[in-house]
Amino acid sequence: MTDCCSSPKCTIPHPNKHRCPVNGKEYAEVPEKTVIHHIKQVWQQEPGSCRYFFCDDSACDVVYFGDDDSVVLKSQLRTLVGAKEASNDALVCYCFGVTKADALRDSKARDYVVSRTKQGLCSCETSNPSGRCCLKGFPRSKDSE
Repeated sequence: MTDCCSSPKCTIPHPNKHRCPVNGKEYAEVPEKTVIHHIKQVWQQEPGSCRYFFCDDSACDVVYFGDDDSVVLKSQLRTLVGAKEASNDALVCYCFGVTKADALRDSKARDYVVSRTKQGLCSCETSNPSGRCCLKGFPRSKDSE
């Protein structure tokens, strides 16, 4: 890491978004804590970038990329990334194991996740590959229409 990134006194402003080196689109920053929780055998391939970003484009094999344009591909993760999977078996909530099919079939799944999240019992920052709250990715259930 550079001195700036490791210092809490960093005064150089950093943008919160960066362009994916593969598809050229801009994506939001994700904590390093999130990245290292999803990489297979992280001790063998720990990323070295200063800052990381999450690419949610389902057509792109890149999941994480660094501000140095290093990339972490889907094949390098131990987690399937729901945003990149078309299957209804893909997770929309990594904290409680809710799939797209679960969320579509039963609104109680979303209600449960909302309740537990309000209680501070979720772990989205490390469990969700995006590092963000899982609730954003929930589809509308059939019984809520």
